[in-house]
Amino acid sequence: MAEFKVVEKFVSINGEGVRAGQLAVFIRFLGCNLNCNYCDTKWANTDNTAYEVMNEFEIYKYIKDTGVKNVTLTGGEPLFRDYMVVLLRLLGVDESINIEIETNGSVDFSGLLEVCKNISFTMDYKLPDSGMEAYMCLGNMEILRKIDTVKFVSGSIEDLQRTKEIIKQYNLTEKCHIYISPVFGKIDPADIVEFMKDNHMNDVNLQLQLHKFIWSPDKKGV
Repeated sequence: MAEFKVVEKFVSINGEGVRAGQLAVFIRFLGCNLNCNYCDTKWANTDNTAYEVMNEFEIYKYIKDTGVKNVTLTGGEPLFRDYMVVLLRLLGVDESINIEIETNGSVDFSGLLEVCKNISFTMDYKLPDSGMEAYMCLGNMEILRKIDTVKFVSGSIEDLQRTKEIIKQYNLTEKCHIYISPVFGKIDPADIVEFMKDNHMNDVNLQLQLHKFIWSPDKKGV
């Protein structure tokens, strides 16, 4: 059995992505290998963060006991830790659940594509305002599928310009779902809409984080 450090597990709605507004069971793992300027889960990445040690069977049982079929594995960064493939192989046996991995874009996930058929990736591309763009694993751009998503969290017009460049460079509109999300409180979503209009950004979605409007932006467990 493998052991995982879990800082949160809960049921809520998906706040963003292709299943936004749908119920999902979230498993948040401790730690991250990046340090984005706008990170809203820094509390989950520190050495003194409280966590629960769970093995893959305990995680699977918790998921099934919720009765919710959408599963989001998140962090931090869920893919940079040991044994994640063990959990994914177990979850992949159950085709009644949909597994989404939220990854920060810095970890090569090519080796996981065949682990289970019911897995999709929501991959961030860290834009300049994040301070982490240099850490992006660009090889992931070549293996994205129609079921996967690239999310651009933008805090400025400069970030939006970079978003446009990356979408064009990797032909993302033909490969996967694309979302632009504002850094909460840093850029007016209306400015993103105007940029999209001015640049004819077809097949790109503006995404507001629903959970930050339903609850306090700092609330945990939602």
